[in-house]
Amino acid sequence: MKEPDVISSANNINKLVYNYIQEGVMITDTYGYILSVNPAFQVVTGYSEEEVIGKRPNLLRSGVHDEAFYDELWKSIRETGMWHGEIWNRRKNGEIFPEWLTILASKNERGNVEHYVGVFTDITDQKIAEEELRKLAHSDPLTGMANRYHYNVRMESLLETSKKYNQKLAVMFLDLDRFKQINDTFGHEAGDQLLIKVSARIKKLLRNKDLIARLGGDEFVITLTNIHHPREAFTLAENIINTLSAPFIIAGHELYISTSIGISFFSEDGTDADTLLRSADKAMYDSKKAGRNRFSAYHKDMEGQNKELMTMETELRKAIERNEFMVEYQPQINPKSSAVSGAEALLRWNNQHFGNVSPVDFVPVAEETGLIIPIGHWILRQVCRDLKKLDMLGFSELTLAVNVSPLQFSQDNFVDSVRQIIYEENVPARLIDLELTESTVMPDAKTSVRRLTELKNMGFKLSIDDFGTGYSSLSYLNRFPIDHLKIDRNFIHALDHYNDDASIVKAIITMAHRLHLKVVAEGVEKKRQYQFLTDESCDYIQGYYFSKPLPFNELIDFLYMDLTKD
Repeated sequence: MKEPDVISSANNINKLVYNYIQEGVMITDTYGYILSVNPAFQVVTGYSEEEVIGKRPNLLRSGVHDEAFYDELWKSIRETGMWHGEIWNRRKNGEIFPEWLTILASKNERGNVEHYVGVFTDITDQKIAEEELRKLAHSDPLTGMANRYHYNVRMESLLETSKKYNQKLAVMFLDLDRFKQINDTFGHEAGDQLLIKVSARIKKLLRNKDLIARLGGDEFVITLTNIHHPREAFTLAENIINTLSAPFIIAGHELYISTSIGISFFSEDGTDADTLLRSADKAMYDSKKAGRNRFSAYHKDMEGQNKELMTMETELRKAIERNEFMVEYQPQINPKSSAVSGAEALLRWNNQHFGNVSPVDFVPVAEETGLIIPIGHWILRQVCRDLKKLDMLGFSELTLAVNVSPLQFSQDNFVDSVRQIIYEENVPARLIDLELTESTVMPDAKTSVRRLTELKNMGFKLSIDDFGTGYSSLSYLNRFPIDHLKIDRNFIHALDHYNDDASIVKAIITMAHRLHLKVVAEGVEKKRQYQFLTDESCDYIQGYYFSKPLPFNELIDFLYMDLTKD
């Protein structure tokens, strides 16, 4: 092809890109007068080309930014030749909107500026989704009350007020008695309806200034502010026990529930939120041991109960050498092919002293004592060995996901230790998906980017787990070299109760795909949840709808069933 032909072809390509890209483009002369805009600019702003040619870009100004903002913008362009960032502009109809804007100074061969080129993307949908996520991050989607995160934020403020004015404050920890039995007998949907009705009854007993939150499962916490005597908390506890003793009608069944309550007081039992909550939790277990359906106030003698936690720590230290740990795997399904694409590794502990111990109970102990680091190494080794078995059985491309704890990831030698394990076990890193939560990678983003990049270069797949429960920002995802976004199970659960949450899940999937990320939905238990996610092009689905977590041998059976199905 001759040089004139090459130039002509390049010009044609540039024209195609200019006319058909989704980003808006504006070109001005050196004096700032608009020379040209592309069709996407006209769609986003509402202005036709004829309306803006010869005008200055300030006709789009929203009034959100002051002159100092624009001074800094142009200073950057003069010094570096470009500026990029978030800016709010105004459409022709008067509506202001956010956009991600890049301005470039186009220079000739002599280095003189000939034009300024602005390229922008309307990020309205992203902003709406982030705002909805922020709201959801503060509330429990099932009951509508505050969640643990919001409770902790509010408690900081309440404690400051109590300290400043020397006011008494009470924390009440509630746990429903034998709730699991109702769940197992009547199903999760009945359990959910019961939790909604329980929370409604409790809220009717509270003052406007009191704080109530659902911590998760069947656990609630209440903070009573500015009380004058412990009797006020005791009276409320009695009223809660009495009001919950009346039957609940759920799906035509008459159900009875009781609750065990523990109470702690500021400042006798603690001066910070964590200590007060732990003290109330210990008092609640005292109520359980005393026969349930009652309340107990924290007292110092309960510190003796810490012996059980110390025993758990001792047993955890011996668990690896005793071979008490095992890994179960929950399959992940590709809804397009209905085939198993991978599985998440979940740690299980069967101890000779405690029996089967829930991860909810032993993982926090392992984190607090640092034992999570050798335990994490053990899990990764076991996953590597199971991958080799899968390869021998013909499942050579199955990916296994491994959770990485915040303490593990924060270790300076984390990447080296992971590299050493896969080298010793002779397993390709591409078959392992390392899952990290938002709260793990965000506090020190610079270090996180460096470590994640090293892991990515080694071949690991990387996932952000429990998305939406921490920083709830889609914009930060561009900074990390991740492959998958895992939607938190609370959002999936909420699909059954709130139509608004369906739009949030849809927005997460759409924005993740725009960032070229695959989406995994966990906690899928019902057909309608699966159908919704399939319709919205969710890439992978995990949950009891397909399978509970399985021991390795049962996972093999599941995979063979997957091979033989139609």
